[in-house]
Amino acid sequence: MTAYLARHTINRHVGLRMFQAVIVFGAATMVFALSQWMWLSVLALAMLGAADTISVVIRFSLVQLSTPDEMRGRVGAVNFLFINASNQLGQFESGVTAALFGTVPAAVLGGLGTIVIALLWMKLFPSLRKVERLE
Repeated sequence: MTAYLARHTINRHVGLRMFQAVIVFGAATMVFALSQWMWLSVLALAMLGAADTISVVIRFSLVQLSTPDEMRGRVGAVNFLFINASNQLGQFESGVTAALFGTVPAAVLGGLGTIVIALLWMKLFPSLRKVERLE
């Protein structure tokens, strides 16, 4: 996906595309969790990775392009800290829910939660959803 995005930039509806990618990520997570077939599991993981790449590229670009030059280093450092902390917090949450409910229900719940949060954020932050271009 990164090679594709290097040649074909997302030029329109950037905010909406970001949320769509997060929703696809959540849906692919649920498909992976419920899949009984290797080919479907691999396809779901490929979709999950591609969708994550799209959302990460858009999010990082929005942060960099929306931050004033004199604040870019500090904002980038805080963003890096929160991204890394959220990954570890997510791993902890996944382990706890898997211990409580089992691995498949935990993964399904994680995918569903991702979709719900994306839809909620689209409603709560319409200006982010309406970002048209990366400029």
